[in-house]
Formats: sequence, C-alpha cells, structure tokens
Amino acid sequence: MITSRLGIAIVAPAGCTNDPLAVERAIARFEAQGCLVRNYYDHDCIHQRFGGTDAARLAQLHAAVLDPDIHLIIALRGGYGISRLLPAIDFEAIAASGKIIVGFSDVTALHMGLMARTGALSYAGPMVAGDFGAQEPVPFTLDDFWACLAGPTHTIRETVIGNPQLDVRGTVWGGNLAMIGSLIGTPYFPQIDGGILWLEDISEHPYRVERLLLQLMQAGVLERQQAVVLGDFSGYRLGPLDNGYDFDTMLDYARRTLPVPVLTGLSFGHIPRRVTIPFGAQGRLQSDADGFSLLLSDYPTVRRA
Repeated sequence: MITSRLGIAIVAPAGCTNDPLAVERAIARFEAQGCLVRNYYDHDCIHQRFGGTDAARLAQLHAAVLDPDIHLIIALRGGYGISRLLPAIDFEAIAASGKIIVGFSDVTALHMGLMARTGALSYAGPMVAGDFGAQEPVPFTLDDFWACLAGPTHTIRETVIGNPQLDVRGTVWGGNLAMIGSLIGTPYFPQIDGGILWLEDISEHPYRVERLLLQLMQAGVLERQQAVVLGDFSGYRLGPLDNGYDFDTMLDYARRTLPVPVLTGLSFGHIPRRVTIPFGAQGRLQSDADGFSLLLSDYPTVRRA
C-alpha cells in the first residue's frame, strides 16, 4: 500500500495509562512525521484499570476500523482487557478494512483472534504509551517499526551463543506466552502448521513459563512447529524454595523435553529496545554458532509516496 499521508488511530482495547501526556507526545511525534492522527482514547473515561468500559473500548476499536482515513490502528498499551472483548470484536470488518493492528502484550489476543477468525495479519510492535509517547523513546524500537512497515521484507539479526543450528521456513506467529496459553481450546487460537513460534512474558516465574510451554506441547501445538524462539522473560523473583531452579535450569529442561528446537535471544518483550514482528508473515530462520537471523516477508506494508 502506498499513501501520501499515513493515517493513525489510537485506541485503548486493554489497559489505560497513568500518564495522559503520553498520548499528547505520541500525537505530536506522529504529526511531526506528516501523519494524520485520530485519537479514540479518552483519558477522562477510563474505567477501573481499563481504557474505558468494555463497550467503550470495543466502540473505539470499531470506530477506528470504519474510519476511511486510517491505515494503522495502534494500541495505547497492553495490560489486560482484550479477552473480555473477543466474542464481540468484528474480526471480519477488521480484515476487510485492510487496516493494520499494532501492539503487543495483551494485544496478542487480538493478533491471535484475527488470524484464527479471518487469516488476516497484524503487527506485534510498539504502542502509544510506552513507546511512541514515552518521555525518552528508544530510537531503535521506533526505527525498526517504520522500517518493517515500509517493507517489502524485514530482517531481524541477533547475536547470541548456545542456540541449536537450523535453517527452517514457516509462518511466524506468537507473542505473550500467558495470553497464548489462555486461548488454547477457544475459537481465537489459530491452527498454524510448520510455524516459527516466538514467545515472551513479564513477571512470570520460570516454573510458570515451563508449565505454559508444557501446556502448548500437551495440546499438540509445539509438535506442529519448526522452532520456538524465546524473547525476554524478566520481572520475576526467585524464592528460597526454588533451590537452584532458575530460568536457565528451566530452559535446559525445556530443550530436552519439547519436541521442537528452542532458541533464545530475540529482542522482543517488555523491554525498551524491541523489534517489530508481523504476526503471520512468512519467515526464514537461520541459526548458527554466532547467532540467528529471521527474514520476514509476505506481510502487509504501508509506504509513503
């Protein structure tokens, strides 16, 4: 898609922000790049921990979908809340609009549901409150997003030792591990064979990460994948009863137990410096002793004339 002026909608399908100025900073930065911005989030209408009542958040999303001037729909932040909306979201309208949903964390549920219900692709990428509207945004995170959006391909390179050597191709999908686990057995879990599955999470103890990985294995998901690529897993605290059971110990067990190669070192998760990954793109993952590269292609792009 080529457009002379990029239209961006800000919506809050999940959590609210405690910094309303973040939205103003994001709008200013978008407009400085010549973008048209429509803000559907009203900080005065937040409800509990959410960016509005369930009905209001759903209305934000659907209004952005119907807006003819919009190309990207970028989430305010993650947190929690999209699970409540899944049965009422008009996934067919999102897919038919051609608009690209952008976000991560709780937005994983929206990526998953959109793929499962329609086959449409979206972006696991930066959000308004913590990225575009941050007081000190991370240049790499924003630059990687714009480069990915321009396409037609995008390459992620990571320098990390200890990964198995492999060269595989498949559909690239994934996101927040807890959200993915919560959708198993629902109509919002896409059936992807031969995929490259990436995962991240925050504040989940290694035993909970292991339990979710085993759930994916026991549900038959992992045996259908080419590889699992782990991003950032941080924010947890070990206790005296762990007795040496830490993330590395869990990882060693996972690599010996899961029916698929497990790589680490993806710069994705609840971290400031983060890559953008089109959910549902085709990918080629090549790993050797020095690190790995993930070449992404066949995903929706927007280039400005």
